[in-house]
Amino acid sequence: MSDDTSQPNKRDLTQGPVGRALMRVSAPMSIGILGVLSVGLADAAFLARAGETELAAIGFVYPAIVALTSLGIGLGAGTSAVVSQRLGKSGGSDSESARLALHALIFAAVLGTCVAVGFYIAAPTVFGLMGARDAVLDAALSYTPWWCLSFAPMVAGMGLNAVFRAGGESQIAASVMVTQSVLNIALDPLFIFGFGPVPAMGIEGAGVATCLARVLGFIGLLIFAIKTGRLSLSRSCLTGLGETLSRVARIGAPAALSNAINPLGLSFVTAAVATLGDAAVAGFGAATRVQSLLFVPMLALSAGIGPVVGQAWGAELKDRAQEAVALTFKICLGYGGLLCGALWIFAPTIAQWMTAAEGPAGYAEQYLRWVSFAFFGYGVLVTANAAMNARDKALHSMGLSAARIALVYVPLAWAGALLFGYAGILGAAVLANWLAALGALVLCRSVGLLGSTGARPLDRIAKATPQAD
Repeated sequence: MSDDTSQPNKRDLTQGPVGRALMRVSAPMSIGILGVLSVGLADAAFLARAGETELAAIGFVYPAIVALTSLGIGLGAGTSAVVSQRLGKSGGSDSESARLALHALIFAAVLGTCVAVGFYIAAPTVFGLMGARDAVLDAALSYTPWWCLSFAPMVAGMGLNAVFRAGGESQIAASVMVTQSVLNIALDPLFIFGFGPVPAMGIEGAGVATCLARVLGFIGLLIFAIKTGRLSLSRSCLTGLGETLSRVARIGAPAALSNAINPLGLSFVTAAVATLGDAAVAGFGAATRVQSLLFVPMLALSAGIGPVVGQAWGAELKDRAQEAVALTFKICLGYGGLLCGALWIFAPTIAQWMTAAEGPAGYAEQYLRWVSFAFFGYGVLVTANAAMNARDKALHSMGLSAARIALVYVPLAWAGALLFGYAGILGAAVLANWLAALGALVLCRSVGLLGSTGARPLDRIAKATPQAD
């Protein structure tokens, strides 16, 4: 395969307006992420009609599997950072991208298999510690084997998609994500409720649908990548495998922990919610899935900011990286304000639709209304983390996420549950997101990702922090 250096603009995010570069990557990813998260909402909506036991079970399952999925996202962050910086230096070589795609695929397949086996063994203990009991625990465990079977192909697909995204070709990743999600949602009612020769399987059927969709999606992506030359299986492409894996691991390991910390913390918070009863768990779980859907634009920004900052830093365009980070923070602030206003109006309707029961609906409504005051803070956190990962400062992002969970959210949620009930848990969520936004501003300035201008009014908060060379 020959180098495609004659067409560098194909993968170049260092030219033109920063906003346009962000949109080039983020807009397709918003559609793809929306598709992925809609699967969780569809599962909850279908299972709510299957019974409260199934809905409560998926409430326990959701934070655990999101924590593990975040390991794959962290691997993608490491891959994206390594590839985007190399493409920023080289101007975008197709042969280099194809070589790195193979490296990412190998790493992802091994990691995904190991994690899936470990989770399958540990699942009864994990769900038990979270507070799942009796029929709810049995339902959660019936979902687990199918999800574990789907994990390795999902992570391998994430590794490939990260290479495409790093080169500014996020439309490929988004197309795969949407196709897989549509297939998953279409299969959900078939296996959950049964039809013809297919028996009703309840929550286990949701696991079967997810497994089939992920396996078929990965096979399609792999065939596409090989046929279009975006992935090479030649032995020569194994050259430099150790170096690539070392760099991906150096960034991806703390990035994976950083991403996993947030949903892992949610697991501990869910355990606190469980002290208030199954209805509270069902409502809290439904609300957090709606929250994930509403976060799509900010998550898409986090997917877009990494390649833009990585290529800019690789090309030694520091001002461009700073401009991109400041712009994403402003967008998160504005979008968070819009969400807060909308949820005060529509939260009751959304909660009722997601839970189909009066008890859980009340808990979901309270969450969506009150925690929305701090939604912008979570957006600032995830975009800052992505930018710092791309800047090769993954330990900073990991520290920020760990501090938010371990020092603020989890201890205050448990204290709040004991002292004030559900309201105390909601207050802990709000405070954790506000403080995370402040910490993100300070850290981004300390590593040179925010300048003295261009980030007002947000940057004024962090102006007193020394800036890195």
